[in-house]
Amino acid sequence: MNEPSPPDRFNEEKSAYTVRGGADLPDIEAGIAAIRAVAKTLPARSGVYRMLDARAEVLYVGKARVLKSRVTSYTQVSRLTKRLQRMVAQTRSMQIVTTNTEAEALLLEAQLIKRYRPPYNVLLRDDKSFPFILLREDHDFPQVRKHRGARRHKGQYYGPFASAGSVTRTLNALQKLFLLRSCTDRFFATRKRPCLLYQIRRCSAPCVERIGKEEYAELVADAKDFLGGKSSKVQQKLAGQMQEAAEAMDFELAALLRDRLRALTFIQGTQAIAAEGLADADIFALACKGGTMCVQAFFIRGGNNWGHRSFFPAHTADVAEADVLAAFLMQFYEDVPPPRLVLTDREVPEAELIAEALCERAGRKVALKVPRRGDQVRMIAQAKRNAEEELDRHLAETGTQARNLRALTEMFELPETPQRIEVYDNSHVMGTNAVGAMIVAGPEGLRKNAYRKFNIKRSETAPGDDFAMMREVLGRRFARLEREDPDRSRGDWPDLLLIDGGKGQLGAVVETLEDAGIHDVPVVAISKGPDRDAGRETFHLPGGRELSLPPNSPVLFYLQRLRDEAHRFAIGAHREKRSKSMTSSPLDEVPGIGPSRKRALLMHFGTARAVRNAALQDLEKAPGISKTMARGIYDFFHPGG
Repeated sequence: MNEPSPPDRFNEEKSAYTVRGGADLPDIEAGIAAIRAVAKTLPARSGVYRMLDARAEVLYVGKARVLKSRVTSYTQVSRLTKRLQRMVAQTRSMQIVTTNTEAEALLLEAQLIKRYRPPYNVLLRDDKSFPFILLREDHDFPQVRKHRGARRHKGQYYGPFASAGSVTRTLNALQKLFLLRSCTDRFFATRKRPCLLYQIRRCSAPCVERIGKEEYAELVADAKDFLGGKSSKVQQKLAGQMQEAAEAMDFELAALLRDRLRALTFIQGTQAIAAEGLADADIFALACKGGTMCVQAFFIRGGNNWGHRSFFPAHTADVAEADVLAAFLMQFYEDVPPPRLVLTDREVPEAELIAEALCERAGRKVALKVPRRGDQVRMIAQAKRNAEEELDRHLAETGTQARNLRALTEMFELPETPQRIEVYDNSHVMGTNAVGAMIVAGPEGLRKNAYRKFNIKRSETAPGDDFAMMREVLGRRFARLEREDPDRSRGDWPDLLLIDGGKGQLGAVVETLEDAGIHDVPVVAISKGPDRDAGRETFHLPGGRELSLPPNSPVLFYLQRLRDEAHRFAIGAHREKRSKSMTSSPLDEVPGIGPSRKRALLMHFGTARAVRNAALQDLEKAPGISKTMARGIYDFFHPGG
């Protein structure tokens, strides 16, 4: 549904101040002294505090109704858990932000945890933004499409959806059901005849006036009714229209309406959990086993279930389950607009305060409750069951992952089990649109938020030279690590490098690391066997050593998955770059030339080449181009005058 914008964020710099201690080594007495020094200066009001270590790195973010009392409690070491005692021993300074209310403090706490990801806070691991369906309202014929990120477009936003796949399936069904356009405004404006979507009955072709504004507006209204939870109204309307068409013996129209009804039935039938009696709600249930916790979330919007997602919060040792769920909720709703109702499987601490903070975040009433009877209890039970099953699967996968990492450590004679493995690959076609790709894996699996793409851009890197590309990618990667994390304290340095390639790629990487003065990062290259058969890979190590594994080895399967994931990511990055290059124009690189001026130049000269070859006097005659702009365009294409 269309949610109001969140309230303005707090100006941290207005009310933040730091009191620093002196000692640099972990010492609980030094930590207590630093905290006491801060506590003496604190007011009896609400706010947020940050514990900082000797390098001013954030250890912990907390909020308090009365700052002085809360901060002072950290000096009573005997009452703290072992985890908090370790935190106090590392604390050397604190930073304080005062707020007007405790609800504001709770919102700011979630914001800062999301930003700094402190090691002693419960963390929401999943950093991916949630997809929405956007029905735009800034065009006579509104477009429906998938949307992520900031809400800059005017229109209705429906979601969140649990995954991009669930959005795509719903959009496909919506196209069949309501025949709304999904094309861009530029594509819409240039059409002379209907596109393929019209031919396969996925669009009503408003671009070529196969439907009028009023009829299209009626389709948009039906789509809003459906996404707003009034699917039965839409169903009755379509059934009535189909009956009328059949009675009028307009069987082609009746068949079209029948297909739309089937699309509606498909959407209704894909609900994994029935949502009777709920309009907008999120359902959360937590399961815990072996020290690992899983939060299962179901998203109900407009009476429709938009899917579910599992989360595995980090840093949960010695933290009560209810406290983990409370921390999770505030971080989750930092990026997602809260619905009118939030259901949980247990009471959470400070539930009234959390509800107040969510109300402030949404700009309207938000209820937080634990259901006691009726259908809501049944939905919570299903979410709880899903959480337990997902946790069992996660623990099984984690156990297998741990065994693979131990075997890999032994196989490559690593000093310790790797916590961060980086895998590199290149992709290009005959040297064009070349990109390098890095994926990251660890004990918990793939870390997709750490993936990186590298555009090959050095002039000395010859097109198609895989060895030079690998040197450039690794050189840039480790130059940045040396610059941003020279003491290797942030966990961004790899414990193992895997290279998709053979002896040549391995030699290029080893040479690059030696030039950078890095001698302690293990490197292994993976090459396919004879005839490039999967299962007959050879592992190349520095010094000329080569290893191979039996075709049915679990470690081989694990390394193949990592190599294939890097290959998939590299190819995807290359295709994306190639697709952009096909539609790019030399005018895109000219400073100060936006879409309007670019269109005016192309309309006047015909082609980008003609613009590039035009004389200064001709450029000055183009509509919408001033003499200053004409001089800038001419100088860009003729740098020597």
